[in-house]
Amino acid sequence: MPEGDVVYRTARRLSRALDGRTLTRSDFRVPRHATADLTGRDVLETVSRGKHLLTRIEGGLTVHTHLRMDGSWHISPAGRRTPSGDVVRLVLANADWQAVGVKLGMVDLVATEQEHRLVGHLGPDLLGPDWDPEEAVRRLAGRPALTIGEALLDQRNLAGIGTIYRAETLFLAGVSPWRLVGTIEDLEKIVTLAQRLLHANRERVDRVTTGDLRPGRGMWVYGRAGRPCLRCGHRVSRGEMGAQPQERLIFWCRRCQPEEPTG
Repeated sequence: MPEGDVVYRTARRLSRALDGRTLTRSDFRVPRHATADLTGRDVLETVSRGKHLLTRIEGGLTVHTHLRMDGSWHISPAGRRTPSGDVVRLVLANADWQAVGVKLGMVDLVATEQEHRLVGHLGPDLLGPDWDPEEAVRRLAGRPALTIGEALLDQRNLAGIGTIYRAETLFLAGVSPWRLVGTIEDLEKIVTLAQRLLHANRERVDRVTTGDLRPGRGMWVYGRAGRPCLRCGHRVSRGEMGAQPQERLIFWCRRCQPEEPTG
């Protein structure tokens, strides 16, 4: 599932193509909104909220989309042919550009004042103006018996982090994903690291958390199962945790990230 940095960049691309322009076409290809027509309305702004996208439209309406596992937005000059088949879920176009939503996991059209029904449950956005590390810590600490690996992916605690940044954040913090939240004294360090990693990569297509741009050296542990840890040389471990298939995968170094509190 795309993480907050990917969704942030997607919002930026949609914003450049749609914001401040009048829609000449709106084509909702989902049964619930098949008859909706936004033609003639101006797009006010497009923003990301964690892993969600909100395109606000003149007249107090918001188009809400979520990429889920396979979704994407394609920006092209207006009039370009859209993909064939049933993969297109939504088309928004103006005189210059068209945005085609392919395999979107969620498509909603709601009153802007009702956006909270869709995103109000989310914790502080790691890449948003509402980022609040103290609130993120408070939410994480509310379930002390949960593993930190599961807690970080609960978007109600902090919004935007996924399996990649979970693995890299916990490695840099020296904390095993299997540690219980209640045994971790410095939760603020973890949420601050997560925010810094996403913020540093928000404009990058090729993520780097190590500072090393060489091929195969950009990540500390994610995707490196069985290979030597870049810090200590111990083999990187791979496992699964959590209920959601797309969020189970976890990578960590057993030597750098002990499962028991130290000190």
